[in-house]
Amino acid sequence: MTRRLSQEGVWLEMSGQCPVELRVAPADDALLREAARLSGESLSRFLLDSGRERAERLLADRTRFVLGEREWKTLTAALDRPAEVRSGVAELFGRARPA
Repeated sequence: MTRRLSQEGVWLEMSGQCPVELRVAPADDALLREAARLSGESLSRFLLDSGRERAERLLADRTRFVLGEREWKTLTAALDRPAEVRSGVAELFGRARPA
């Protein structure tokens, strides 16, 4: 692991391939450093783990969902049914677009 000094005079651990630098308000810096200290992690590890966790949750909410067996059967049955033409929807899409 290599270390380098940032422009702000903070030593950054360079264990990965892609360095990331952040500019934060002093209050945010103090908050993040205290949380990292209390968790027993370096600031870099704390920020990386926290950011990765949030990114995974955000992406999972948009790309994955979990269903129980009953819900899965209900979903697959609905997807397997032939499409229904609903008169109200067909009429709505048949209207001229407002100017």
